[in-house]
Amino acid sequence: MDSKSTGKSAQTLAALAEGDAAPDFELPGAGGARVALSAFKGKKLVLYFYPKDDTSGCTKEAIDFNGLREKFAKAGTAIVGLSPDSPKSHEKFCSKYDLKLTLAADESKDVLSAYGVWVEKSMYGRKYMGVERSTFLIGPDGRIAKIWRKVKVPGHAEDVLAAAKGL
Repeated sequence: MDSKSTGKSAQTLAALAEGDAAPDFELPGAGGARVALSAFKGKKLVLYFYPKDDTSGCTKEAIDFNGLREKFAKAGTAIVGLSPDSPKSHEKFCSKYDLKLTLAADESKDVLSAYGVWVEKSMYGRKYMGVERSTFLIGPDGRIAKIWRKVKVPGHAEDVLAAAKGL
């Protein structure tokens, strides 16, 4: 398959790899904001995908990234969290935990699919579709510099910060 293909179906057939162009997106965010990849052109971006607002692992991950916001900013890196939750859910989540993060809502799951993180999961023998907790570090050139899949939350935000500093 042509790796330079920009068709959404072609990108979802082969998993994204480090060095690939990050799939473009524009999604609603909290408070009526629009969140677009193009807004971060020329900057480093941490794009982290998480399953659900206000659940234990997702809350811990958001709090960890939120706590390192200033260090990420000093490293010239923005942070965007993305889940299939609604903008209203994101607003409540940010308010409840005093999060100053940008959260994007992908209710259609198109962006989750383009990044290959909307996957079949299994719990207690039951199969269902859900978000595989993943993080993408996107370089100023719009290419994926580093990918973390099947993320374990403890220490993850610190690992991503170290990678961002080295980019």
